[in-house]
Amino acid sequence: RGAMALLRVRHCRALLYCRRAPARCPACGGALAAGGLTSAPVRLNCPFRHGHGQPRAFLVRPTRGSFLRGYDGSSDLHVGITDSQGVVYNYDQEGVHRARSGWEHCICIPLHQPHMLELLQHWDNLLEEFSEGEAWLPHRYDEQEHNCYTFALAFINHILSRQGKQPLSKEEFTERFVIPQSRRASRYLTLQQELAHRDCYIVALPEGAQSS
Repeated sequence: RGAMALLRVRHCRALLYCRRAPARCPACGGALAAGGLTSAPVRLNCPFRHGHGQPRAFLVRPTRGSFLRGYDGSSDLHVGITDSQGVVYNYDQEGVHRARSGWEHCICIPLHQPHMLELLQHWDNLLEEFSEGEAWLPHRYDEQEHNCYTFALAFINHILSRQGKQPLSKEEFTERFVIPQSRRASRYLTLQQELAHRDCYIVALPEGAQSS
């Protein structure tokens, strides 16, 4: 995973993205060490998680391949829900799968919250019972209207209903939870692509801009 590490350095009103901090700023030629703490390299955390190590979570990955290998930004995505052991329940034209591998680089949205302790103890049983419902038989699958996202969101709403909460629409769940994570992942992938062809990627900062 070290090869995937990205560093960000702020220097001479620019953000420098690199895998290894250079001794001198490629934008101005100045020594980075002279900039003190403000020019210290900051490691950017990879936004992708090993899905099988993320219990009780909503996962997103490309239908084929992975985000870190060959994803072009427009390929189809697949989603699933993990049980307490990281088994990924996901639905497609063959029905519900219980995957123990294949979800190693995912966008991960944790679904558990501290006040859900009692519910968490029954999570696996609830997920298994839900997955056995007739709604998730193979012939019910429809790529546009009754798909993996339908399955995952329906289970989330099943959990919400047991808490006495209102269900979330697909639009609301996507806007609140999926899009923020997707944007962060997209920025990370853009940097990875830029650094595949150069040692340093420079982004100029406008006057008064913050490095975040």
